[in-house]
Amino acid sequence: MVKKLVILKNITKTYYTGKVAYQVLKGISLEVEEGEFLAIMGASGSGKSTLLNIIGLLDKPDSGIYIFDGQEVNQLTKKELAYLRNRKIGFVFQAFYLVPWATALENVLLPLLYRGKINKEDEKKAVELLKRLRLEKRINAKPNELSGGEQQRVAIARALITNPKLLLADEPTGNLDSKSSQEVMNIFKELNENGITIIMVTHDPEIADFAKKIKIIKDGTFIKE
Repeated sequence: MVKKLVILKNITKTYYTGKVAYQVLKGISLEVEEGEFLAIMGASGSGKSTLLNIIGLLDKPDSGIYIFDGQEVNQLTKKELAYLRNRKIGFVFQAFYLVPWATALENVLLPLLYRGKINKEDEKKAVELLKRLRLEKRINAKPNELSGGEQQRVAIARALITNPKLLLADEPTGNLDSKSSQEVMNIFKELNENGITIIMVTHDPEIADFAKKIKIIKDGTFIKE
């Protein structure tokens, strides 16, 4: 029996600008099984990035139920959420978010610093990940010495260093040219074929087509299929 990794039930989220309320998510329900590759498509302001932040435990919903990997997470403390996030979720963002003064290798190792001291096995694993992503000649390069596609591949290696159950990608090709976009999406496809569950947010239909399943969000709700 395939396990459901993510279960959302009637998730809502409202932001306030002064006294003006803006409801971003309006009763979102979603189930994602282990091994799925789901693309969430929507225009700017549709709520897709807010939804991804809630799934990634970076934000909390105002109401509704969220069960991740069999555990209801709504009532967890910030410390408990950070612990769970660091061990089970990897993130890939449009803007890469690499540390500018650190090498590619050091950037990949960064999530492990939050767990304590980095050992030789950690370094070996990081090097292997970089080699797997065809960055063996760029291990000691700083971000400003890397192309956009190379920076995103470093970010993918960083997301994988903790052996996450879930990989979240927010517009992962948004800052890349078409060739680099294709390379990055082929990497995601391969990772998914090797068992990693992926939820990706995009506005690009060609990028969404790499996923096994597509859901469209509009004005804070999913459009019925």
